[in-house]
Amino acid sequence: MQNPFTLTFGKSPLEPVERPVQTNEIVDAFTAESVNQQMFIITGVRGSGKTVMMTEIARRLREKENWVVIELNPSTDLLQAMLAKLNSNKVCAAIIKSAKIDLSFFGFGVAIEGVPAITDAETAIITILEKMKKSGKRLLVTIDEVTNNDFMKVFAGSFQIFVRQDLPVFLLATGLYENIDELQNEKNLTFLYRAPKIQLKPLNQLAIINKYKNIFGTDRDTAEKMAELTKGYPFAFQVLGYLTWNHSGHYEVVIDEYEQYLSEFVYDKIWSELSQKDRIVARGIAETESGKIKEIREHLGMETNEFNPYRKRLIKKGIVSGETRGYVFFTLPLFERYVIDNS
Repeated sequence: MQNPFTLTFGKSPLEPVERPVQTNEIVDAFTAESVNQQMFIITGVRGSGKTVMMTEIARRLREKENWVVIELNPSTDLLQAMLAKLNSNKVCAAIIKSAKIDLSFFGFGVAIEGVPAITDAETAIITILEKMKKSGKRLLVTIDEVTNNDFMKVFAGSFQIFVRQDLPVFLLATGLYENIDELQNEKNLTFLYRAPKIQLKPLNQLAIINKYKNIFGTDRDTAEKMAELTKGYPFAFQVLGYLTWNHSGHYEVVIDEYEQYLSEFVYDKIWSELSQKDRIVARGIAETESGKIKEIREHLGMETNEFNPYRKRLIKKGIVSGETRGYVFFTLPLFERYVIDNS
């Protein structure tokens, strides 16, 4: 029987743990009759399930008759790519043809006699979206792992125009906190600040327990111990399940291998992207068992105003949780051991 878990980032696993509340929030907002939200950004630490959640939302909307869904690559010319995807989509191609929209300048179709060719991608997209609106269609654009490059800046500016013109286009993007933060700080793109950010929190522990219990046919106590080892971190849930499956359901024998996978697949990259001061604060958190902010500061010899900016950065990056007042804890399993070993 096939291993139901996966180690591939972004791939929807055979046994996912769903996020129904956040998924439904986005789907409901996009499908509402009276639309007041046309963009969501899903953020979270690497391996937190951003791409999987985006894929699930795209799948659900694709199944609806009045929706067209296209996926764009953030490292390509996004407007040109969007136009090409619209032209190759069966529904949109029929709209383009019946509306006699001349896209021959872009190499699509043929010149239409008596109709001026459109020579600007943004104008062409607006024309298509206007026709889609008349046909009662809505368009979802998904972009995975956005970064602050020129293509993204131009696209975000155009998307702002589409929204202002009340066109039926919706954007669902994923990205790491620092990349989203950098992009929305661009002076012409401050509207991104107003876009709702869905920060992915740990998965529901009960849901993980039930998954492990059902898949491995184990007792509840064992499933609880396995769930605790993951801390609700989606990639950890997959890794522990994957390795346990390969060892006939015995999770105890894979813990060293599990820790190594987390380090090599995710933690090395997360650690490399932290500043020197971030790392010092992370080390302080790792070495203070109580998690009390006051004790961590005293251990590091830092005043509140020096410590707080780094605490907030680590929270926004999804590495630590600050939900309990006066305390901070790592959200990632076995991460304190990784920090101590690598500091």
